Amino acid sequence: MIRERKHSAVSGLVALVVLFVLLPLLGRGLIGAAREASMGGVLACVAGLFLVVISFAGLFVVNPNEGLVLQLFGDYRGTVTAAGLRWANPFYSKRRVSQRVRNFESSLLKVNDTDGNPVEIAAVVVWRVVDTAEACFEVDDFENYVKVQSEAAVRNLATRYPYDTHEEHKVSLRGATAEVAKDLRHEIQERLAKAGVEVIEARLSHLAYAPEIAAAMLRRQQAGAIIAARQKIVEGAVGMVDLALERLSASKLVQLDEERKAAMVSNLLVVLCGDREVQPVVNTGSIYQ
Repeated sequence: MIRERKHSAVSGLVALVVLFVLLPLLGRGLIGAAREASMGGVLACVAGLFLVVISFAGLFVVNPNEGLVLQLFGDYRGTVTAAGLRWANPFYSKRRVSQRVRNFESSLLKVNDTDGNPVEIAAVVVWRVVDTAEACFEVDDFENYVKVQSEAAVRNLATRYPYDTHEEHKVSLRGATAEVAKDLRHEIQERLAKAGVEVIEARLSHLAYAPEIAAAMLRRQQAGAIIAARQKIVEGAVGMVDLALERLSASKLVQLDEERKAAMVSNLLVVLCGDREVQPVVNTGSIYQ
């Protein structure tokens, strides 16, 4: 596996000054050699001028948060990341790789969740290149690789969780967004590690039931919510009734036999569990009449 290594390119300003100094000196030397009819001097000055002109091709600019991958006839020589005007061997081929933070939104995917329900899902992935050598040489097209692998991770994530659940200990796509986002980022990072890419953030941007089952699942979801709410109400009502009986018994305000306790429990449960306002009825007689 090819890893990034830094290439300390020469300052472009220094190289520019040297080249501009050499250019008139060699020109003057060429003229002098020609006057003296020195064939060797002329050839040396011409060769020097040729090298100086070629050397201007070695100047390049590196922008902030950018890496320039250098190759010499296919051999990786290093990456220049220091911003500014730089100079390197003019025969190096150069490839710019942006190391800025990027983001993209995956296409809308239709996947079955862990319960087999078809859902529509999409995600936003924030990423950046951290190893230019891996990005260039380990994968063919790292930008397309990021897109394809991220969508594959989103599909795999959707199959591991239900769309929704009313169980407190169970993670769902809709109910545990932070945990799901963390899991998604981890899975995408594992897939993109070989491409020299760091995943900064990954989160779901769209989540819904597929249109063909949306209405039915909405009714099912509402029914499940009502059942879950009723369970909570009954649990709370039973606790309140138990507390009321315990407080009455402890304070000894009234003495209740088992039949009166049953009547009181029945009335309290009707009041506490009913979904409508109750109408009080004043009983002026006795429950035994």
